[in-house]
Amino acid sequence: MASAGETVDVDGRRIRLTNLDKVLYPATGTTKADVIDYYARIAPVMLPHCEQRPATRKRWVHGVGTDEEPGEMFFQKNLDDSTPAWVKRRSIQHKQRSNDYPLVNDLATLTWLAQIAALEIHVPQWQFGRTGVPKHPDRLVLDLDPGPGMGLLECAEVARLAREILQGMGLDPFPVTSGSKGIHLYAALDGRQSSEEVSSIAHELARALEADNPELVVSDMKKSLRAGRVLVDWSQNSGNKTTIAPYSLRGRSRPTVAAPRTWRELARKDLAQLEFTEVLARVARRGDPLAALTAGHLASLEPTPDRMAGFETSERGRDRLEKYRSMRDAAKTPEPVPEGRAAASDGQSFVIQEHHARRLHFDFRLEHDGVLVSWALPKGVPTDPKKNHLAVQTEDHPLEYGTFEGTIPTGEYGAGEVTIWDSGTYDLEKWRDGEEVIVTIHGEQHGSHRYALIHTGGGSSASASAENTWLIHLMKDQAAGDHDSDQPYRRPAARGRSLTPLGTATSSGRSSPAAPMLATAGDAAIIAEDTEEWAFEMKWDGVRAIAHVEHGEVRVFSRNGIDVTATYPELADLADALDVDGETVLDGEIVALDAAGRPSFARLQQRMQATAPDDVEAAGRSTAVQYFVFDALQLDGHSLLREPWARRRAALETTLQPSGGIHLPPVFDGDLAAAIASSRELGLEGVIAKRRESTYQRGKRSQSWRKLKHHRTQEVIIGGWRPGKGTRSNRIGSLLLAVPGDDGLRYVGRVGTGFREQDLDSLLARLRPRATSPLTDVPAADARDANWVTPALVGEVEFSEWTPTGRLRHPSWRGLRPDKSPDEVTIEP
Repeated sequence: MASAGETVDVDGRRIRLTNLDKVLYPATGTTKADVIDYYARIAPVMLPHCEQRPATRKRWVHGVGTDEEPGEMFFQKNLDDSTPAWVKRRSIQHKQRSNDYPLVNDLATLTWLAQIAALEIHVPQWQFGRTGVPKHPDRLVLDLDPGPGMGLLECAEVARLAREILQGMGLDPFPVTSGSKGIHLYAALDGRQSSEEVSSIAHELARALEADNPELVVSDMKKSLRAGRVLVDWSQNSGNKTTIAPYSLRGRSRPTVAAPRTWRELARKDLAQLEFTEVLARVARRGDPLAALTAGHLASLEPTPDRMAGFETSERGRDRLEKYRSMRDAAKTPEPVPEGRAAASDGQSFVIQEHHARRLHFDFRLEHDGVLVSWALPKGVPTDPKKNHLAVQTEDHPLEYGTFEGTIPTGEYGAGEVTIWDSGTYDLEKWRDGEEVIVTIHGEQHGSHRYALIHTGGGSSASASAENTWLIHLMKDQAAGDHDSDQPYRRPAARGRSLTPLGTATSSGRSSPAAPMLATAGDAAIIAEDTEEWAFEMKWDGVRAIAHVEHGEVRVFSRNGIDVTATYPELADLADALDVDGETVLDGEIVALDAAGRPSFARLQQRMQATAPDDVEAAGRSTAVQYFVFDALQLDGHSLLREPWARRRAALETTLQPSGGIHLPPVFDGDLAAAIASSRELGLEGVIAKRRESTYQRGKRSQSWRKLKHHRTQEVIIGGWRPGKGTRSNRIGSLLLAVPGDDGLRYVGRVGTGFREQDLDSLLARLRPRATSPLTDVPAADARDANWVTPALVGEVEFSEWTPTGRLRHPSWRGLRPDKSPDEVTIEP
């Protein structure tokens, strides 16, 4: 390789290599030519761990520098205009824009990345499917990160402890020394769990390790807790997070590598991070110790080449998707609109989609004869075997529609939002075209149920509407409530393994809570058009909490799964308020009232920040909390997830006896004006509108629940502070705020009002200083005397409006949100 550069052919792709003698690692003299050579030689074992995954890159164009003077690093997600057209890519829709990410599927792409000094390649635990839809994660990862005073040997000890638990769960972990300080553990999954479910299980595993080894392990991210312990970082299982790819170089002073290792190596006293020359020699001798991680991935239910190729027509010689295509314009709708005819398939997948068009309905789709045979259910999925629901057969849909979620634009056929309510496989009992279908579906969200679809229309002389009219019947032997419907269906394990489902015990003996259903912003005028389908509750100014009650024991979890039972000991009264013995799971809001009896988020702050027993006791004496219960996920051991809201509410009213600090707030049935008027009179935040037929969708933000606020609030991330004047001299005068943007954390203004004096002191103690700004687009006037901090704390402000430049107008501080993490912050509509 000449220093002036040359054009090379890599698998038929022409790539211009330049500045090949540039030293990228001064400590070892490693040049760009060395880096390109490494990636070319390691590609056969590295690519299987990267392919079909969106790659985030860290670039050191001028080299990594030294420990004393580190080189400048560029963090890159979106592809720029200089990217070769042949680089395979996929788009991800972020909060405000769509980014294109490269797929590191081939040697040419890997060579191009090395040429632009993208030394580090980071990928998530999930892959894109063949149709471009993100799949469930196919691997779990734990990042073992040593705190001050700890090293690689302590990480290896924790890895062995984690291995024992993972093997008890049926998983086979593989170690990777990270090339930085710690160790990564990977385990293959079969793709049945969502990223949220895998994260929850990984979090519970980390807690179990900490509980059993408190002197060695910590699961909390706070730096103040990490000295002398190894952090088990479970968060990289989030669908939004990435991990350094196996075999990637690291941008450290020496060219170390994220290197797969053997368990025998982890037992050695001389265990150390490996450099790229050592890794090349190891792979030449031993191959890839991580190869089994990719061998066990199961195929998803989406269309395969065998299904999608080589089949011109259906059994009846007609194009079953012709009508579907005639009703849609691929240039105007995000729905999949394939050009070819339906493919042959013998798959038995199903999907039920919640469709918020002019009126809410559900779409019931069964894979059959190369398409998704579809019925619209105007009254939803039946939950009572005594009540049949209308099912209107619609046009056949392509198999790709089984993974579709999105918003169909106004003016297009079916305009509105589509989300997946449940999906999985089905067992076929009977299929008589145009007459009768009987299936047992096995859903990932709502379990197994047996349905009969019965055609009620006439023969050839019947009207078109009669021809399409069916009834859907829930078979009595599989009625809701006859089994534990909130446990996911378990197909026989093959290669990769499933994790313990949410809500069941793990090795620690403790269970993980269900994520709460979330509301979307609503429009009172639209809801008023169809008010009889809605019920209305007050929006309480507190924090969301899921309560588990069993055998007199109460455990309370925040919306992100943190156990906050010890913070609110008075909620133990919930056990006496319930007339049940079996396990019960309730959803509600923890609220602190002011002197006038109104919810006060400011007063609640005193309780939210108290964690030590003495602090909790003192805060409890000055600020009592109430628990406002408004939903039930499970009562006396019976799941209510599939029951409509009206039935869940009725069951709650007959079971819960409010007393003391436990409340069952009233509901306004079909009277939005009265609900809004009462909310204003009581000085509350607003109203929550809930569709009476809506089922409980764990962890989903649904349009079946709408929040109608009187004033505007926004969650924000604290990125810095400016000192005040006068009595606030050397203290916080204002906070510099941000929200996630396309290129990092976008500055949205500063807030200096709404604070109590004690807020300022406690905030200052919790902020962690840093040398540079973590925010983009900060005006010079605001940055001039700013003290920058690590953007780890989330707060909430009230404001009047957004300015044309994207700033908050007249913001006022409401308080910290310790129940939220920065990656959960979104722009409120």
